[in-house]
Amino acid sequence: MSTPLDPLIFEFDTAEEADAYDLWFRAEVEASLAETGPGIPHDQVMAEMDAIIVAAEARRSKQM
Repeated sequence: MSTPLDPLIFEFDTAEEADAYDLWFRAEVEASLAETGPGIPHDQVMAEMDAIIVAAEARRSKQM
């Protein structure tokens, strides 16, 4: 049985959904912390994110 949560307080509809997300999130953080490969330079990440934003804005302006 699902335990409903108050939507004004919680992001998830049920306690089970919240618990499942918490487990997934913790596993992702653990995997990231355990990664030993080289990091990505900040400037490279920012350039990639800027390109994603520009592309999304272009798609949105075409839809309008």
